[in-house]
Amino acid sequence: MVVAYKDYERVGQEFRELFIQYGGLKPGMSMLDIGCGTGRMAVPLTEYLSGHGAYWGFDSGKKRVQWCRDHIGAKFANFHFEHSDVYSKYYNPAGKLQPGDYTFPYENEKFDFVILISVFTHMLPEAMLHYMKEITRVLKPGGRLFATYSILKDDQFRIIGAGKNALDFRYPIQTGFTIDANDPESSIAYQEDYLKQIFGQHKLEIVHHLRQGDWSHKTNFLSRQDILVAEKASPIRKVK
Repeated sequence: MVVAYKDYERVGQEFRELFIQYGGLKPGMSMLDIGCGTGRMAVPLTEYLSGHGAYWGFDSGKKRVQWCRDHIGAKFANFHFEHSDVYSKYYNPAGKLQPGDYTFPYENEKFDFVILISVFTHMLPEAMLHYMKEITRVLKPGGRLFATYSILKDDQFRIIGAGKNALDFRYPIQTGFTIDANDPESSIAYQEDYLKQIFGQHKLEIVHHLRQGDWSHKTNFLSRQDILVAEKASPIRKVK
């Protein structure tokens, strides 16, 4: 398997800085990369995470995971990669498990930091809700989730079909919207109020709501997609 490096390193380095600046990632943290692909996020993190920190990543693409093991895990003992045999229309069409049935192979409250880059933008609502549940389970209290979405606000609905957005989410699917009714997973968006509701139900407090993706008509952006950073609520201690 060959990895194209044209934007691979640049994008990974840009996100590493976003993880640090907006997510609060520290060198000694344990982190999980959901949908790690060919290690685009992992490679620059090898220069940042200390020996006290650790990275775990999983992906449905078996060849992608093997590439990461051979080229990253073999060199860095604190970087670990797992293959998840989960169905993916594009990367693992023969997967044995549906995303909504997949249990992350990690114990409760293992991670300080969880990232999903361009995952929920291709995940149907039912699967997204299940992943949110699993994320909450494996996050430590006070741990953070850094996820990218396509987020629809009122101003996006007003210009649907006007050709102003790079992605035209005009087709409703359950609680989301897609650009292609025949291939909904090609690109999926969620309404802002719905996401706030889901995060609240999973006891995740949004600490940074960076509605700055260049997919929309906005001109002030950080990345291709919109970014949400949320923190898992810590249990309330009873005062004796």
